Amino acid sequence: MKRIVLSAVLATSFVSTVALAGEPKASIVPELTKATIGQVMEWTRAKTATMVDVNDAETRGKFGVIPGAVLLSSSSEYKLTELPADKASKLVFYCANASCKASDAAARRAQDAGYTVAVLQEGIMGWKKAGQATAKP
Repeated sequence: MKRIVLSAVLATSFVSTVALAGEPKASIVPELTKATIGQVMEWTRAKTATMVDVNDAETRGKFGVIPGAVLLSSSSEYKLTELPADKASKLVFYCANASCKASDAAARRAQDAGYTVAVLQEGIMGWKKAGQATAKP
């Protein structure tokens, strides 16, 4: 089986496997951009991104939220109207920590709807560990 791997870089990386001569085509799955604490600090200072918290009420109560974050009602069942109307604005999704993948699911849903997204893998716990300010939900 021969496969040609094509990659393109826009706001995120895209990798697609293109099938040849009768092979089934693989779907294009955009990679999620991973944001570092430093990048998120810069974006929040410059107000060039909107933070999106996908944690539940218990986690928010225990660890707080990144100041100014949009608080989603659910990581997978949220209404797209909970997000900013401007799809050109960058959204940075986060959950509890690097082990939690709720932010990936929420970000992918927004990305599929046309938003530019990134994921803060370290989550709110990493944010706090880095000494960054949090707010009460």
